[in-house]
Amino acid sequence: MDEAVNNLTSTEPGKPDTAPDPARRKILVAATGIAGGAALTAASIPFIASMTPSERARAAGAPVSADTIGLEPGTQLTVEWRGVPVWILRRTEAMLKVLDDPRHLAKLADPGSDVKNQQPTYARNAYRSVNPEYLVVVGICTHLGCVPTSRPDVSPADIGADWDGGYFCPCHGSKFDLAGRVWRNVPAPTNLVIPAHHYVSETKIVIGRDTEGAAS
Repeated sequence: MDEAVNNLTSTEPGKPDTAPDPARRKILVAATGIAGGAALTAASIPFIASMTPSERARAAGAPVSADTIGLEPGTQLTVEWRGVPVWILRRTEAMLKVLDDPRHLAKLADPGSDVKNQQPTYARNAYRSVNPEYLVVVGICTHLGCVPTSRPDVSPADIGADWDGGYFCPCHGSKFDLAGRVWRNVPAPTNLVIPAHHYVSETKIVIGRDTEGAAS
């Protein structure tokens, strides 16, 4: 097309340039319009495609199910929901006992889960869960989005003698207990997020929606 346009506007050697005649002008206008329209269409394809949610995007917010069969006390499993890890920890009796110990609560910034948007109302308790035995929590630090490490061991040398077990973020030193509650005087500002969840059987948990149909 460029060659055709050049041919239409070229002049003979040695002669001054002259404007194209009306017929040639119409051809030039038509050619330019076609080229511009093609470019606009090509540029708009990615934009139009981005307006249509993919199956993956639609599924990203859907509830997921997890089965705790075989999960031993003191261990946890990880499931993916909305592209983030969700931990399901089966707590031991010793772990549960610590969670409402006044000496432990004094170490926490929000022991009563007063920041409401960090958990559903039914998880505003000492265990931050529907079933005290199981913690269901999003494994993303509320400071800068790092993934903390599970540290259920008590009083390890690298964290400190006052450590009662929980989740430690090695990136900047944030600490969370075994209910996902944040310690005082650490970079993370709030407790870990408890997603909407409910049990459809003794061992099967649906994450992302509760029994009343509310979603996280």
